[in-house]
Amino acid sequence: MTTTTRTGSHARNEYERALKAHWDAKKSDDINLLLGAEDDLYHHHYAIGEYDRTVLDTPPDRREESILRELHRMENEQVRLILDTLGPVPATARGMDAGSGRGGTAFTLAAELGCRIDGVNFCEHHVEFAERIAARRGWDDRVRFHLGNMLKAPFPDGSFDFVVSNETTMYTDSFEAMREFARLLRPGGRYVMTTWCRDDAVDPRSAATRRIDDHYVCHMHRRSTYFEALAASGLVPYRVRRYTHEAMPYWELRNHSGLRTGVEDDFLEGYRDGTLNYLVVASERV
Repeated sequence: MTTTTRTGSHARNEYERALKAHWDAKKSDDINLLLGAEDDLYHHHYAIGEYDRTVLDTPPDRREESILRELHRMENEQVRLILDTLGPVPATARGMDAGSGRGGTAFTLAAELGCRIDGVNFCEHHVEFAERIAARRGWDDRVRFHLGNMLKAPFPDGSFDFVVSNETTMYTDSFEAMREFARLLRPGGRYVMTTWCRDDAVDPRSAATRRIDDHYVCHMHRRSTYFEALAASGLVPYRVRRYTHEAMPYWELRNHSGLRTGVEDDFLEGYRDGTLNYLVVASERV
C-alpha cells in the first residue's frame, strides 16, 4: 500500500500559493497526458537531442500522433541525463525526486536503478495520479509519493543517498532548495539537477526568459546563482554539462504539434541568442 504524507497546507507564501493554484488547475493537460498514455510515464520536463525528422513526412491523418510519440520518446530518453550523471547506485540506495509531478522520472529511476524512490510534490492531483500508476504496476513498495513541499520535505536529516530535481528548481529559492537537499542527503550523497536557467554572462533577464517565467509562473535563476547556492550548502559539483544547443530540436518539433502552447518560440529564441541555458549539474555533499 502506498504511504503518502498529507499534512499542512504545503504552500507557505504568496508565490507558492499562486504556483500551487496554477498546477492545481491543470487537471486536463493534453501536452502531458496524451504523451504518456501508452507506457504510463507522464513527464513534466522537456528533452535534448535530435528528433526523427521523418515524422514530419507522416501522412496528415497520422502526423500529430507521430509527433507526440516522438516527443514522448525524447522525454523518456531525457531521464538518461540524470542516470548517466548520477553514476552507479546500489539497489539498497534510497533516492528522492524533488517535484515529482505525475511520476515519470521517479518510475524511470526505480526501474533502471532497482532502488526505492520517494517523490515529493505539493499538487494533490499529481500525487494521486502517480499513486494510481504505482498501484497498477505493483510498485507501491518501491516508488512512493508524498504530498508536501520539496523545500520542506517530510523526511529526517540524512534520509537519502541521492536527490534529483528534473527541471523543477526554477520554482524555488535556489539557496533554500540547495540547503534542503543537502540536509536530506547522507554524507557523500549526490544531488543531480537538470534545469533551464538565465545565462547572466550574456543577459541577466532577457525578454524571452521573462515570457517563459510568465508562462510557467516560475522565476528561473541566473546560472551563477546556482553555483553560489551549491557552495553555500556544502554541495560540491563534480560534473557540469551545458546542453543549450541540444535543447533546441525538442522545441522545434513541438512547434509542429497541434498542442503547442506558444512558449516554444520563447525557448528557441532564448537558446539561440544565448540568454537561456540548459544545464545538468551533479554535486556531492561533503
